[in-house]
Amino acid sequence: MAMTLRLTDTEQEALRARADAEGISMQEAARRAVREFVSRSEHRDRVAHAASLIIETHSDALRRLGE
Repeated sequence: MAMTLRLTDTEQEALRARADAEGISMQEAARRAVREFVSRSEHRDRVAHAASLIIETHSDALRRLGE
């Protein structure tokens, strides 16, 4: 799937500099950033879900510990 990514001049220069430092294209640098963003978001969602399950399962014990 193709898409157009509009960046400010500052963002584009930062992307170019980082891509050059990594020895990759700006496109590859942007694709890596997207993959990392998705991965971190999915991880945060899994952690939040696990925390909710723990709170729900152990709510009575957690309440008693807070007393």
